[in-house]
Amino acid sequence: MFRLAHLTDPHVGPLARPRLRQLLSKRATGYANWRRGRSRSHDMAVLSALVADLRAQAPDHVACTGDLCNIGLPSEWETARDFLAELGAPETVSFVPGNHDAYVRGSLEGLLETCGPWTSDDDGRTRAFPYLRRRGPLALIGLSSAIPTKPFVASGRLGPPQIAAAETMLRMLAQERDRPCRVVMIHHPPQPGGAAAGRELKDAREFSAMIGRAGAELILHGHNHVGSVAFLPGPDGAGVPIVGGPSASARPGSHEGLPGRRAAYYLYAFAREGGRHAITAQRRGLDGDGTVTDLGPLALTQD
Repeated sequence: MFRLAHLTDPHVGPLARPRLRQLLSKRATGYANWRRGRSRSHDMAVLSALVADLRAQAPDHVACTGDLCNIGLPSEWETARDFLAELGAPETVSFVPGNHDAYVRGSLEGLLETCGPWTSDDDGRTRAFPYLRRRGPLALIGLSSAIPTKPFVASGRLGPPQIAAAETMLRMLAQERDRPCRVVMIHHPPQPGGAAAGRELKDAREFSAMIGRAGAELILHGHNHVGSVAFLPGPDGAGVPIVGGPSASARPGSHEGLPGRRAAYYLYAFAREGGRHAITAQRRGLDGDGTVTDLGPLALTQD
């Protein structure tokens, strides 16, 4: 049995005070939002507790689906690298970026220059999306939906070349004799209606149509800061599960009354059953007392 941990949207802090010239951009509103409340929504002690629990579970691999940064400052790139290193070596951790990692022009390039080893493909190439990593029975396909946007906009886009390349990968993998379990990683919810206007994946319909042709066994994302399960139809008509994770640093009580917002990560187990891959998932995160514990299973099949 192979186990994969999925953690997302850690928004690693603390955030250093920007220089004045660094605020002559979208970062001005982002920094104001951070000072006004976002900094109190993300708790580094909670994040440390989750990471410690994740490491104690000793998964075979870790998927991190973006938003290591807050406003894309150069000072955040080393902090992001240190966080990924705490999760594990580049061979055991796969990262895809989020909108906060591409906050302004140049932010994404700087982050990927620093954290490139965690995005390398099996041939060692870095900073190229989609990438393919084979780990145990899994084929991990990493996509980047991270693009710089205007203030108060947090949308993403894959673009036709990336979607076409992902389809080629997924089709190739499906034709292999010992067919791997294809796990797609992306930051934005990839299905139409998966996020509110201004926060959505702009080419969700194109991505969804591609999955309908090529298929996948599991799609992991973040962005909404809420645990969720949705489905896209695959080529055989069966639903492909799309699982969104909550922010791994959500402070207890910061989203009171909103189900699925409590800080957590998800732990998947993969096993072969005949000619198919059986996938089960458990949620691990904060309980009512602020202790990291087992929060129960995730249902990955449609009723």
